[in-house]
Amino acid sequence: MPSQPVRVLSVIAPMTQLNTPYPSTAYLTGFLRSRDFDAVQEDLALGLALELLSPGGLAAIRAHIADLTAPQRTPLVTAFDARFDRYAMTIAPTVAFLQGRDATLAHRIASRDFLPEGSRFESLAVYEDQGGGDPMAWAFGVLGVQDRARHVATLYLNDIADVVRDAVDPRFEFVRYGESLAQSQPTFEPLAQALAAPLNLVDLLLRALTLAALERHRPTLVLVSVPFPGAVYAAFRIAQAIKAHDPGIVTALGGGFVNTELRELTEPRVFDHFDYLTLDAGERPLLALLEHLAGKRSQSRLVRTFVRTREETTPERAPASAASATVRYINFVEADVPFADVGTPTWDGLPLERYLSLLDMLNPMHRLWSDGRWNKLTVAHGCYWKKCSFCDVSLDYISRFDAATAHTLVDRIETIVKETGETGFHFVDEAAPPKSLKALAVELERRKLAISWWGNIRFEKSFTPALCRQLADSGCIAISGGLEVASDRLLTLMKKGVSVDQVARVTRGFSDAGILVHAYLMYGFPTQTVQDTVDALEYVRQLFAAGCIQSGFFHRFACTVHSPVGRDPAAYGVTLQPLPRVSFAKNDIGFIDPSGVNHDALGGALKKALYNYMHGLGLDEDVRSWFDLPVPKTRVARHRIERALLA
Repeated sequence: MPSQPVRVLSVIAPMTQLNTPYPSTAYLTGFLRSRDFDAVQEDLALGLALELLSPGGLAAIRAHIADLTAPQRTPLVTAFDARFDRYAMTIAPTVAFLQGRDATLAHRIASRDFLPEGSRFESLAVYEDQGGGDPMAWAFGVLGVQDRARHVATLYLNDIADVVRDAVDPRFEFVRYGESLAQSQPTFEPLAQALAAPLNLVDLLLRALTLAALERHRPTLVLVSVPFPGAVYAAFRIAQAIKAHDPGIVTALGGGFVNTELRELTEPRVFDHFDYLTLDAGERPLLALLEHLAGKRSQSRLVRTFVRTREETTPERAPASAASATVRYINFVEADVPFADVGTPTWDGLPLERYLSLLDMLNPMHRLWSDGRWNKLTVAHGCYWKKCSFCDVSLDYISRFDAATAHTLVDRIETIVKETGETGFHFVDEAAPPKSLKALAVELERRKLAISWWGNIRFEKSFTPALCRQLADSGCIAISGGLEVASDRLLTLMKKGVSVDQVARVTRGFSDAGILVHAYLMYGFPTQTVQDTVDALEYVRQLFAAGCIQSGFFHRFACTVHSPVGRDPAAYGVTLQPLPRVSFAKNDIGFIDPSGVNHDALGGALKKALYNYMHGLGLDEDVRSWFDLPVPKTRVARHRIERALLA
């Protein structure tokens, strides 16, 4: 336990986004500073990516390749080695271009003669039939040089990531790292074995970055945020480096992965790396932990926190030095910090000018995720609806709804704009409440504050055409929402609280206001038949044709233990598959659907159709033409959506 005043370092573990910081450290650092704590932050995910994507990083990769035997060298690795001089020459200027520091390089990159091209560029072949001699002319037009160059540069970086995967670590990706070691892993053993292995090149770079951060900030407490399974391995490597450097530095783990998958943790080895794990909203557990570290609160009064305890065994039963380790969950009940009192996120200390504006998938909404740096902010904690059958509605981040006033939100917006100099906001709510968004629009107008924003909503009737225009005037450029399976029967079973006709009218209102509309779509929901799937695709076709939506993405339904389907499968006509004994992560759970539909065989057709619809292609085709297997004719009237829009 530290005796000096606590200095808190919050770090983002690899890998997350490269275009903007994951917001957890900004939230926690802003909150701690609002309570007068000494708090700083680091983005080790960005730091690791930039180390790899540098002349020195590429040289280190090549040195590693030199030690590989011929059978170990994949075609990707061999091609990289053969064209290394070109990679080494182009990496620094390309990164500078993606960081917005050298826009004029776009012309050379877009020419396709500047950067070496690997297997990732094969994806451009999809445009050849549409664009004639220039594969990207169809996608980007005659102009759009900056966009073309960003897409080419992103493919180039992805080629390098593939080389790292093939030559250094097969678990590596830029957006997730070692995901399979953590996602729904019932035991800690796969992760423990990975952590016991010798450090590879990526591990060594991450360790160096971690030690450099410790040297800069001299923290007594390090908070590591793991939002996704793909950040868990690196988070443990960070903690491992910290403990090897100075066991006295306290380490704590939190974030979305912990909140979702580690709620039944019993594995003591986790605490070889982390002293504490906290669940759900981090503010109250963190205040309790800080009081405990300052000697002002006993361990028994920690809040939503896992610790390891050791009980000495008797000499008769074991040697005197032996200890039995157990995991204890402590939850001294205290009210959470109200959302209005959590403070304003701060990006102070994060190198905002070094993030990379990428253009990976040619999907309008996905582009917002990866291109440009957005200030991430929450309109309200939790979800005001919290009924959807597929969602983790039993967990705090969904179930505890707590909103702040529009005045407070716009105060935060003004503070963030002043700090960052940037006026783009991504509201990261599960579903931003219509009343809150309307009040926000009014307050932005009252203060004459010009921003751009986008976020997630429910397609509910409260979003009238008038409100859509008002939100557009306030700066709304895009919204996303769950249409899920476009079937009234299944929407009712999901408890979405919307109908297909209602979705059509709401999305048309947004589109008419000039706001991009993205639909989250789903297939494989319990009791979904092949007929349901064909009918859903027909609804989607009509929504695109009518100009209601411009973007979409199909997700395969996954049952989780915290969702209504996972908690009451009989109500949805399915049987859960038994889980093994769990001591580490628990989330996804298999189920048996008596319908027996092979949803995986249908998924490819759904995604192919959607990709074409987003580009205005195939909108007059029979939806059955997308499927490689016989499927029934749709039961949906061909002009169903048009009639709904006239109602």
